[in-house]
Amino acid sequence: MKRVLSFLTDLVPNNNKPWFDANKARYKEAQAIFNDFASELLERVQSFDPEVRGLTLKDCTYRFYRDLRFSKDKTPYKKYFGVFIAKGGKCSGHSGYYFHIEPPHAGYLGGHLMCCGAYAPEPKVMRSIREEFMLNGEALVQAMSKAKGFELEWDGALKIIPRGFPQDSPYAEYFRLKKILITRFLDDAFILETDLAKCAADLFATCTEFNTILNRAIDYAYEEY
Repeated sequence: MKRVLSFLTDLVPNNNKPWFDANKARYKEAQAIFNDFASELLERVQSFDPEVRGLTLKDCTYRFYRDLRFSKDKTPYKKYFGVFIAKGGKCSGHSGYYFHIEPPHAGYLGGHLMCCGAYAPEPKVMRSIREEFMLNGEALVQAMSKAKGFELEWDGALKIIPRGFPQDSPYAEYFRLKKILITRFLDDAFILETDLAKCAADLFATCTEFNTILNRAIDYAYEEY
């Protein structure tokens, strides 16, 4: 992964086509290294989560070239590599296992991380997740507590309990969430000095119960409409 991180670090201040074209061989090498890692991670996650079996690498990885049509930021290339292993694939709307490599000062997500959850759920999905907290909050909170080193993100939460949900519920604070993500940030040593696919899969395995419960709520939302 050293060459992946080196390429991304050099790209951050040189995010333009002439530099990229001159370093195309480095990009292809970095992409191949990351894809090998992502393939191994996918295989390992499939061994403990049957909901993601049958997915291919293409179902879980993204284009490196940015879509500039609706963006004020016209830099042409992403500053990171990511893989998202989720029931139904990366565009399914389900919770899954996301792994992200980003160099310092890239300014996207703030560094290397792993996360699980629903980042930008549709209103009907978020309502179903809130109902899951209302009806099955203890199990969901326990599942989050089992996710080793992961923390629930609260940024962007509503200031008040949304209408239709009981303010006296022991899980009322969770009704304020507008997304539900558990995240663990990683340092360079984790990326460069470990058996990365194995270590990442071992950590993701502690999130399986969380994903299973969350996807049950997501499936219910899509079945209802």
